[in-house]
Amino acid sequence: MFEKQIYIARRNRLRDKVGSGVVLIPGNTESPMNYPDNTYHFRQDSTFLYLFGLDIPGLFGIIDADSGNDTIFGDDITMEDIIWMGTKPSVKDLAASVGVKNTLPFKELFNSSAHLKDNRIHFIPPYRAENKLLLQEITGIQASLLSTYSSMELIRIMVEMRSAKDREEIAEIEKACETGFKMHLTAMKMAKPGVMEQEIAGTIEGIAHAGGSGTSFPTILTQNGQTLHNHDHSFKLEKGRLMIVDAGAESNMHYASDFTRTIPVGGQFTQKQLDIYNIVLKANNTTTTLIKPGETYLSIHLKAAEVIASGLKELGLMKGDVHEAVANGAHALFFPHGLGHMMGLDVHDMEDYGQIHVGYDDEIHPINQFGTAYLRFGRRLQKDFVITNEPGIYFIPALIEQWEKEKTNNTFINFSKVKDYLDFGGIRLEDDILVTETGARILGNRIPITPDEIGLLQ
Repeated sequence: MFEKQIYIARRNRLRDKVGSGVVLIPGNTESPMNYPDNTYHFRQDSTFLYLFGLDIPGLFGIIDADSGNDTIFGDDITMEDIIWMGTKPSVKDLAASVGVKNTLPFKELFNSSAHLKDNRIHFIPPYRAENKLLLQEITGIQASLLSTYSSMELIRIMVEMRSAKDREEIAEIEKACETGFKMHLTAMKMAKPGVMEQEIAGTIEGIAHAGGSGTSFPTILTQNGQTLHNHDHSFKLEKGRLMIVDAGAESNMHYASDFTRTIPVGGQFTQKQLDIYNIVLKANNTTTTLIKPGETYLSIHLKAAEVIASGLKELGLMKGDVHEAVANGAHALFFPHGLGHMMGLDVHDMEDYGQIHVGYDDEIHPINQFGTAYLRFGRRLQKDFVITNEPGIYFIPALIEQWEKEKTNNTFINFSKVKDYLDFGGIRLEDDILVTETGARILGNRIPITPDEIGLLQ
């Protein structure tokens, strides 16, 4: 945990911004894999962590903006708990460690429901079934309607509070980046013909657990990089193919890293691979130079798309005016996702609040066009935002076939040439970026990324 004064200040700031009413912050519970006592690795709710800092199951926080009081509901451990799991501090002592004076047994939460109904209630849309049922019971709102009745005011306040990271948070993200660096360096060194994808994925996930709280999302590691979120690790590496590794770690306090590298199995790019790789690398480096406070990430995404379209035009895969091609979304045949997203306590930070509320605002709205529509974060950058920079180029046979059949963006795409790349796969290169006062800083030691650096690893 951070110093308790940090949590006190966060709750007071929230209280001031809300003005009146009661804020409900449910923590997460244990989640069984196949029977109650065999549980998944516990992961606390990020909003609860941000405001209360306690990384244990079975807690519920209430912030009362009218009385100025905070309360944590939870139960002290029993002798049976002590026998199986060891001793732990009391709920009262845990609460005191984060500056909360009031504690009550968990069952008292249900006795408080009548009082809650007499107040203005704020809550974030719940994403776990247990908390949906819990909120239904104490608020009287049907579980299926909780998202409808969640507090847009609270969502906006929490996005505002959590978007710019403070120095303690940045330090935690750097710890996650340090572990992420070790994960990717290990994967690069293991990428040899005959090695199973699963062996590499398992090895780097072990590094994530050894260095913190595990992976920040399910590892993407595959030779079939044309599938953007490919979690299948069942293939044996083949010389000459490309392996994408999109993986990150959490620090012990659950702050995330998220890196992607693409490497040739055996260490040597073919000329065709190198040509595409260098376009993606140029897009990545160009993005980093453009990031600074005041710029919108939507405009930077479109600049990266122009770099990709320009490079593909030089190779004869695209044609026509580059600016017109991007305006028409032709680049999305090869770059069908967004440039990046916010990152912090969640790898897609605050996405449980609703991605549109995190990535866009009254000024910057999503573009409803294939490819760019998947940009999770487009709004204007501010100092201390942490974002990812992850351009890519992919050759997706089914998508290419569909566009050619429907003559989609036929003016800008040389389909006869594109067909030579149907077995190519994909390339993505991702860094984690801190927005500084004047520009951008890559967080952590930069994972080897130039072709020469990659060649030295094998």
